[in-house]
Amino acid sequence: MNAMKIIESVGISGILDIIIMSVILYSVLVWFKRTRAAFVVIGMFILGVGYLLARQMDLALTISVFQGFFAIILIAVVIIFQEEIKHLLEQLASRSMIRNKRLRKITLGTRREIDILVNSARAFARERIGAIIVLRGRDPIGRQIDGGVDLNGELSEALLGSIFMPGSPGHDGAVIIEGATITAFACYLPLSKNLRALQKVGTRHAAALGLVERTDALCIVISEERGTISIAYNGAISALTSDDELPRILEAFYRELDPPTTARKWTGILVKNRREKVLAFAATVVLWFFFVHEARIDYRTYKLPVLAEDAPAELMIKSIDPPELEVTFSGPRRSFYFTDTSRIHLAVKLGDARQGTVRRTITRSNVFAPEGLYVENIQPSQVAVLLGKRPPQP
Repeated sequence: MNAMKIIESVGISGILDIIIMSVILYSVLVWFKRTRAAFVVIGMFILGVGYLLARQMDLALTISVFQGFFAIILIAVVIIFQEEIKHLLEQLASRSMIRNKRLRKITLGTRREIDILVNSARAFARERIGAIIVLRGRDPIGRQIDGGVDLNGELSEALLGSIFMPGSPGHDGAVIIEGATITAFACYLPLSKNLRALQKVGTRHAAALGLVERTDALCIVISEERGTISIAYNGAISALTSDDELPRILEAFYRELDPPTTARKWTGILVKNRREKVLAFAATVVLWFFFVHEARIDYRTYKLPVLAEDAPAELMIKSIDPPELEVTFSGPRRSFYFTDTSRIHLAVKLGDARQGTVRRTITRSNVFAPEGLYVENIQPSQVAVLLGKRPPQP
């Protein structure tokens, strides 16, 4: 029953609103996670919560400081992360049906490509030949790569061996692979600045990590100094410890690009980046609650005692009829949550009154309430104040 009331209160449009914003916020969180800037999101989220609480509690100075700070921090974020923002927009533009159909075509027959990659990587490791092999994901990577020679050759062990042969022109660069095609070689990748993850490794590892921090590509890195194979993917890099790891990782990578069944696809959607999904949904619900649900106009009625003020010094108030009035206010729902009823009062001015019964019409100007509340109705609209002579002081 309570669940039905909540759904009715939110409405179909509210549910769609929450779903759409959750997807957008989730994409931003994953992007920040990949760019190692998650602390920026967490900090801004904490500041946002503090700002909302300050507004609810009507803390004028705190609100002013927050507003000035947000104006500065938003400009700073745009300047600092301008490259990442460009990449995010590129990602959004690349997620199309045409792109997905092309990915489905190029990922067919991946068993052969996996065998070639595994055999080549193991051969390079045995012979201590350094190499970076980039497998493109869904994201565009052209803007992240410098230099390079277009090839568009069929993937084979012989071709990879000739490219990375010590002394060859493409030995120190990376090869870019899309499906069963080597599209370019001798490419230079952006270097990562994650010093903690790059301890005791070389430039190849820094370049591979730099690319996977910005895109969803997968990089196979072979170290010529140690003869080890490392995998860089999803913003992290790690060395392989067993022979069966590489084919498993490649199979999972291609399977993610082209899920074999609808059931597995939906399972992946639910499991992958679960923490970011939960955080995005929770944050969206909180934001929707404050800015949409609690912005809806509500009506509440209070019984307010009538206060008579500024009566002439020689007169005293004997009675007020009626002593209380019903005042109906309208305003956003959130305006009522932290409303201190002691700050709401109704006052009648008696500065020019004379002895006897004085009638006053009550208007909105007689009612004092916190900002955000609007007087809708006053019942009754008149009061009668009986004034009498003040007894002489002994």
